[in-house]
Amino acid sequence: MAADSADRHLVELDPSEPIWDSFFSVAPLVVIGTVEPDGRADLAPKHMAGPMAWTNLFGFVCAPDHATYRNILRTGQFTVSYPRPDDVLFASLAAAPRLDDASKPSLLAVPTMPATVVDGVVLVAASLYLECELDRTVEDLDDNSLVIGRIVAARVDADARRDPDRDDADVLAAVPLLAYLPPSFFASIANGNSFPFHLGWRR
Repeated sequence: MAADSADRHLVELDPSEPIWDSFFSVAPLVVIGTVEPDGRADLAPKHMAGPMAWTNLFGFVCAPDHATYRNILRTGQFTVSYPRPDDVLFASLAAAPRLDDASKPSLLAVPTMPATVVDGVVLVAASLYLECELDRTVEDLDDNSLVIGRIVAARVDADARRDPDRDDADVLAAVPLLAYLPPSFFASIANGNSFPFHLGWRR
């Protein structure tokens, strides 16, 4: 039974400053792939990311001064890799800073494979791959922008695919999900419970 509100101590947060580092929340962790002007692949992790509609639109928040954003505006394409919990190190390597010559040597240690439809690469160590063409951007979200792509190709690990002949709990146990807990933790989600939808609920 949840505690009565009278028994709880709530702390006021100052909305004049970003509040997100004051508590933990759950977010996906994906690695966005783009192509640099010289043809090299670039990879960058993002956690403000996910479906933008019930249709095949995927979006993520990015700073306009990042190479990821500039590359997408130039090429109109990007890839999305969902790393597995055991391979979170590759997402960390993709977040390494660039050198003075704008190169990112850490990416040499990240195994990749070519995308199938768009130009670019995806992580080998992932359970879900999306390939997107730029649909639109939403600008002026304070210091950030929202990039929205339309999915033109998608592949999923066979063990991670939901199937009417398999219990969903077994699917999750077979291929756990990597969750990012901003600002500094990650978790492996290997079990869950059916959501108690109200009778007559519709999305």
